[in-house]
Amino acid sequence: MANKGTQALLISDVSVIREFAKGDVDISVSTTDIEGVRRLGLPLSSVLPTTLDIPYEKADTYAQKYGFARAGPRYKILALANLLRMFGQAVASALSIGLVKSGLKPVYRGKNISRVKECDIIVSCSDENFKESASLLPLNMYWIPTWWSLLISRTWEILAARSLRKSVVIFPNSVGPFRTRIGRTLAKIALDNCAVVLVRECISYEVTKSLGVESSVILTHDTTLLLNSQHHSSPNKDHKGLVGVAAGIYSHSLSENRIHQYISSYAGALDKAIEKHGFSVVFLPHYVRGFPYDDLHVCTLILSKMKRADKASIANVCTVEEFKSLISQMSLIISSKMHPSVLAASTFVPSICIAYDHKQTGFFITLGMNNCVIPLKEFSCEKLLEKIDYAWSERDNLTRLLQSRIPEMQEDIKKSIEKALTPFFQLKDANQKPNVRTKKQLTIQ
Repeated sequence: MANKGTQALLISDVSVIREFAKGDVDISVSTTDIEGVRRLGLPLSSVLPTTLDIPYEKADTYAQKYGFARAGPRYKILALANLLRMFGQAVASALSIGLVKSGLKPVYRGKNISRVKECDIIVSCSDENFKESASLLPLNMYWIPTWWSLLISRTWEILAARSLRKSVVIFPNSVGPFRTRIGRTLAKIALDNCAVVLVRECISYEVTKSLGVESSVILTHDTTLLLNSQHHSSPNKDHKGLVGVAAGIYSHSLSENRIHQYISSYAGALDKAIEKHGFSVVFLPHYVRGFPYDDLHVCTLILSKMKRADKASIANVCTVEEFKSLISQMSLIISSKMHPSVLAASTFVPSICIAYDHKQTGFFITLGMNNCVIPLKEFSCEKLLEKIDYAWSERDNLTRLLQSRIPEMQEDIKKSIEKALTPFFQLKDANQKPNVRTKKQLTIQ
């Protein structure tokens, strides 16, 4: 839950389920960050670990606890060891499922498997669980096992639920891209074993259809648009305005030289834009974990490079509610990550997106704001300044566009989730209390 986007997704998913069920529902969450989920204070009956641990997340936890570097040999050894351990966990969980089906006690993560056996429906949380890479990032030996471990874990969780004869609904996800036939096959197996698959943008919808998925596939939008959707704040109307910058990069995705170019380009463009337009800049770190080049570190490096640092500050907050409140005070957002842009749109604040994946470009296509996107490969000081000039001059028109589009998208999300869940709730006796279990997979950025 160091990632405010994953906070927003889980809070929104739980909220929309409870709204649909009129509160008459017991929700358990399976997560790789148990304490982080508990800190959110959601109305949950239990918070449990996932059936399979994610290798790089376990390595991250130990790296942070014992203070060794992600790039060092100890981290790589831990990640590899946990990758091998994951396959052992799959065997242990398969054995436990067999024991449960025979009426015996499970020997591995019994609470998880028992909860799946008891519940009425499995909801795979909104996120990006079925892919082999980010579409606009280079593939390397760090990210290949990372994406594969996530895909294998999600597929295994779905197959485990189906083996206990439970229906699975996938809440709005991004799907793809896929680089190999094996990856496409795994994703098709997972999605074909779901009753309903909701996807959150048009590119993922086309990828899903290209897989030949036989389940019901519904195109909708990111559930984060629903986060506290009844409270809309107006953009800051100060005569010079505030620009929020959620700068960041995926770890191990860029070379050291490219990172320095990225930071210098950001600093140079912001300096020139401040001189030209007179606004102030507020850096809004989205993912803060304490590792080198997390969002707080990147924002600090950009600020240190700026000549007009007197017109900039960093606002590092812990919760997504605080984060969204700050975003709502901005006249414009510049974001290198997905969910600052989604949260901005939900409060009718225009944003510029530095895109590393089609989940971002698909979202901006839906908004009709294609002119506000910079693919990461094309990112430069000149390109960013060009987009700032455009968005700043058009911000009133962009705000009106969002005010028209976002309520329609929010209504579509609710209707799509209602369509997905209704058949399973109708199977329950009117006096019987349904149980819903959500599965949550965090993405370390």
